[in-house]
Amino acid sequence: MSFIFVYVTNPNKKTASKIALHLLKKRLIACANIFPIDSVYWWEDKIENTKEYVLIAKTKEDNWKKVKTEIKKVHPYTVPCITKINVEANKEYEEWLKKEVR
Repeated sequence: MSFIFVYVTNPNKKTASKIALHLLKKRLIACANIFPIDSVYWWEDKIENTKEYVLIAKTKEDNWKKVKTEIKKVHPYTVPCITKINVEANKEYEEWLKKEVR
């Protein structure tokens, strides 16, 4: 079984937490980490420099499409960053993750 981290940028910690809880309640992810970050990016023909929060959600590869769909339903950005990172983990962690998600 393959596992992924879903990396999502958010405008604030409240939004990141809301998305994490939404995914956890649906049992689409086993765990989420939330970090404050500085983001520099192009938006509407100018360079932006903002504070954001990144959400890293941990799940099975099979849940990628469902997780992406659910995030889009509740995310406030017009163009949210929702990316998938393939990962490998120790056996015990993989067993725990497998048990916690549908």
